[in-house]
Amino acid sequence: MSQDLASLYAQHVATLRQRADKALALGGFDHLLIAASTPLRMFLDDRDYPFVANPHFRHWLPLTDTPGSWVVYTPGSKPKLIFVQPRDYWHVVPAAPSGYWVEQFDITIVRTNAEAVAALPKGHRAVIAPECPSIDGVEANNPEAVVNYLHWHRSYKTPYELVLMREASRIGTYAHRAAEKAFRAGESEFGIQMAYLDAAQQTEAELPYSNIVCLNEHGAVLHYTNFDRSAPKQARSFLIDAGASKSGYASDITRTYAATGHQEFQALIDSMERAQQSFAAKVKAGQSYPELHIHAHHVLADVLREHGVIRMSAESAVQSGVTSAFFPHGLGHPIGLQVHDVAGFQVNESGGFIPRPEGHPYLRMTRMLEPGMVVTIEPGLYFIDMLLEELRGKPVASDVDWNKVDAYRPYGGIRIEDDVVCTSGEPENLTRNAFAALS
Repeated sequence: MSQDLASLYAQHVATLRQRADKALALGGFDHLLIAASTPLRMFLDDRDYPFVANPHFRHWLPLTDTPGSWVVYTPGSKPKLIFVQPRDYWHVVPAAPSGYWVEQFDITIVRTNAEAVAALPKGHRAVIAPECPSIDGVEANNPEAVVNYLHWHRSYKTPYELVLMREASRIGTYAHRAAEKAFRAGESEFGIQMAYLDAAQQTEAELPYSNIVCLNEHGAVLHYTNFDRSAPKQARSFLIDAGASKSGYASDITRTYAATGHQEFQALIDSMERAQQSFAAKVKAGQSYPELHIHAHHVLADVLREHGVIRMSAESAVQSGVTSAFFPHGLGHPIGLQVHDVAGFQVNESGGFIPRPEGHPYLRMTRMLEPGMVVTIEPGLYFIDMLLEELRGKPVASDVDWNKVDAYRPYGGIRIEDDVVCTSGEPENLTRNAFAALS
């Protein structure tokens, strides 16, 4: 495996070098400097927030915890890593570089952030780094022409990246199985979260995002992260949106379960499952992502009709905004080095912005799907008090069965999410494949 990874990584770095050459030429720069970044200090404290390395840095290297380090690339030269290995007895010091990737870099080890900055080349430099926290001795400029080019091409995952994303999916699905088992055993939200972390063998800070673990009506809160410590008297439903990380790459997986005996809600989940899989099957080259999102609204309108929640046609439900009351977020987003990855709205490698469809302000991608892209497909149906009250005040409210709505409110909602690779043929569903491998 490590031999295969070394070969794929060498190809990956070669691809990044080609992209960097073109990006630097566009901006007229001599060097590309990418900061791993440094931790952000808490206000009025002597502690730092958990460190998250710059995704541009992680694109070049499978290093997630090397604050102060730099990637340096000059066209025509081997990439360099300026690696900060401090003299420190307060914290764990990063181990000396080793592994399948080291042969692709010239590595210089320094002891301080200041020494790292002093080792950076002079000249006309494109410096990709966060502006906060600032880095003493070097100023981030994040040149638009360079960043736009790199972000656009980051949409197309290399074979090396897909290997890491498959592994992130494997870890995430394994932990999801542990979470479902904890739910079936009657654990609290907090207990389910602990079961997930134990199975994933990742801390909360190492996960790609904060887990969403919802029992019952909490499933109606889209980003619920409260973790009740006590189990409810009666568990009716369980929604978990949780991922995992591998060498800086993310998985993003959501599943919804009904407790035993809640057949009507389970039937709604089953309908959503069929709809979600039909959307995932459409992740093909040439598919407009916003058009797929609108298509999903029409299909979910049919699901609402099938289960007696609405009485109007799918077309009327979408045009009047009724489906948006039950499905208020986007169908999904690009995923990779970041959970909500970059360039989802870009017109081309020079930048630009493709607007969202009118009435759909939360869609996170408006591009056409192309081979190499990885996106999430995550339709949802929710019973959110605030949105339902707004809907009740509209003329179309007469076409809603409010008794049926009230029957579903205690379950919160349903979301089902897979990570799907667009290929030159049939899509590769990373999430479904990983779950199948566990069986």
